[in-house]
Amino acid sequence: MPNSPKPFRLMFVCLGNICRSPAAQAVMQALVEVRKVADRFEIDSAGTASYHLGKLPDSRMIAAGAKRGFKLTSLAKAITAEHVASRELVLAMDRENLNNIRRLCKQDSQNVRLLSDYLDETWPRDVPDPYYGSDAGFAYVLDMLEAACPKILDDCL
Repeated sequence: MPNSPKPFRLMFVCLGNICRSPAAQAVMQALVEVRKVADRFEIDSAGTASYHLGKLPDSRMIAAGAKRGFKLTSLAKAITAEHVASRELVLAMDRENLNNIRRLCKQDSQNVRLLSDYLDETWPRDVPDPYYGSDAGFAYVLDMLEAACPKILDDCL
């Protein structure tokens, strides 16, 4: 039996890994399943801070995602240099987390980019953190993710 090709490893990163990055993980996972390429990808998420280790995503993001058919079930973890080294692509939700990832790596991190690199200029450069805001903030983050993820997938295929 021939060996199957190594899956493309993709990680989304935000601060606490309970709002933006697990939502991105869920959106991308749903997309690869719809496009029937899920077997070619390993998708996960992490945070640059360890505030919520082992916790499910924020209940407000779970609810906002569920309204659009997304299942957010990942458990929060903190990113490590090993995560970055073992992923083909690491996407930070904002410039602060991008800088935190690059500091963590202390080596060439060409595989680390901003999620907004996959959005046009009508979107903000940083995916806003909805944690301290209203439900509308969670919906807006999902809007950004739904706009970016198809472009990310196209670039990764």
